[in-house]
Amino acid sequence: MKAAELDLPHDSDHPGEVRACSVLERMPKWLICVPLVVQWLWLSVRHGGATVPSAANPHLTSGGLVGEGKLEYFRGMGPHARSVTADYRAVFNDGMATEALLRQGMAESGLAFPVVAKPDLGLCGYGVRLLADMAALQAYLAAFPAGETVVLQRYLPQEGEAGIFYARDPHTGQGRVIGLALRYFPRVTGDGRRTVAQLVAADVRARRIARSPRHQCSVAPDSVPAAGQQVRLATIGSTRVGGLYRNGARLITPELVRAIDAVARDMPAFHFGRFDVRYDSLRELAAGRGFTIMEINGAGSEAIEAWDPDIGVLQGFRMVFAKQRLLFAIGAAQRKAGVRPIGLLALARLNRRQNRLVARYPPSN
Repeated sequence: MKAAELDLPHDSDHPGEVRACSVLERMPKWLICVPLVVQWLWLSVRHGGATVPSAANPHLTSGGLVGEGKLEYFRGMGPHARSVTADYRAVFNDGMATEALLRQGMAESGLAFPVVAKPDLGLCGYGVRLLADMAALQAYLAAFPAGETVVLQRYLPQEGEAGIFYARDPHTGQGRVIGLALRYFPRVTGDGRRTVAQLVAADVRARRIARSPRHQCSVAPDSVPAAGQQVRLATIGSTRVGGLYRNGARLITPELVRAIDAVARDMPAFHFGRFDVRYDSLRELAAGRGFTIMEINGAGSEAIEAWDPDIGVLQGFRMVFAKQRLLFAIGAAQRKAGVRPIGLLALARLNRRQNRLVARYPPSN
């Protein structure tokens, strides 16, 4: 179906009626991993190696399975892909970045406050903060691990956010969008009586913010929103802080596929991953217009649309299983073409380093 034929709401930031949490959201992380690990082991036997998926994107560290930096995706972009990607600046945190140097670097990259700061090596929104001014940026760098790189990026104010899953067949060269998730930020609606803290405590999804040790809610907990006033609680839309994911498969149109395929082909040998974007409206997104890329994830991307509360647990697992099967198939085709997968020991080292760093990042907000 073409974008013009879709029956879409005008308010891209309204998720509609949903159940509080999906079964997958309520399940412990380790329990979700059990069937996925079992399938991964089976696919490893079938395709002759547990790290075969790392061959899917040969120009990325481990193919984007783990341990790659956000800048690896950006720096390989051609002019078209860069034109739809939010402006950014890399800052190496060596303690030498004075206010003058920071301001100069931001100006050279077209950045002005507020900006979003994020770790070059990160996941699930850990360490991602919206910074209002230079004092906030300097405080962020002071709390950030020394010797590591921070990415400063233009703040995108659109409420609409989506994760667009892309795959390209190495045999036929055909690119397609295999999944699309709409993200909604955690928020509460005021009633004119209760404080933000009370509203959060009463919301089964929003209360995750209070339980997240590496997130800092920037909204004053004792403020009392007016009746009907919506209060956004976080810069990030991750489910770990109460964000909501909805399956946006209906938005996958020929126009959107062409637009995402054009971006992916303007990157070096990118065959599998997810483009995280902000968009102006659902209709514009379906038409392949009006979106800006925030970041890209490779072979380690999750099929986050499976976390839609309207999707049952069995269907959700089927969606994730299908993604893993396709990833192995693409990796195997790339290996046959001469790409060498990463070794298990090297992959384990990357994973250990990433986990250690994530635990040291400043809290997200």
